[in-house]
Amino acid sequence: MKRLSLVGSTVLLSLCLLHAPLASAVVYLTAEEFVASSFDAEPAVQNLWLKEPHQQAAKKLLGHSYRSLRLRYWVAGDRTAWVLDEIGKEQPITIGVVIVNNEIQDVKILSYRESRGGEVRHPFFTNQFNGLFLRSNGRLSERINGISGATLSVRAVSNVSRFALFLHKQIVSL
Repeated sequence: MKRLSLVGSTVLLSLCLLHAPLASAVVYLTAEEFVASSFDAEPAVQNLWLKEPHQQAAKKLLGHSYRSLRLRYWVAGDRTAWVLDEIGKEQPITIGVVIVNNEIQDVKILSYRESRGGEVRHPFFTNQFNGLFLRSNGRLSERINGISGATLSVRAVSNVSRFALFLHKQIVSL
C-alpha cells in the first residue's frame, strides 16, 4: 500500500509540474477590454493578410517572420489598435498597442506567461512608448530604458511596438 501511495504521489506531482507552465499565464486585460478602453466609439474590426512585404518587415523588426497568416486589428479614423503575441524568453507575451497619427499612444501587456520580467506590464515601463514613432531605419524614435532581469521581455515589447507602427503605416497609406 505504501508503494502504491508513493507511485500515485509521484504521478500526481509529475502531472502538476507538467501543466505548471500553462497555469502560469496571468491575464491583466482581455483583448476586448483593451479595445474598449482604446476607443471612444465602437471601432471597425479588420483583418490584414500578412503578405511577403509584411513578413519581410517582421523579419527585420521582430527578428523572425510572424507566425500568423493574418492579423486582426481595430480601426476608427486614424487610430488603430493591435493585439500581438511575441516570445519573451520562452513564453508568449500578449501585447496591445494603440497608434494614432503614426505615433504610439498606448502600450499594454494583456497577458504574461514568463516566470520573470513581468515588470514590463507596469506603467513606469510602458509609458516610455507613448509618443514614439518608427524612424526610416526601423528603430523607435527614442531609446527605451530596460529593466534588469527582463531584457528579453523588454526586447519583445519594443519589437512588437515597432512592428505595430509598421503595420499601422501600411493600413493608413491604403
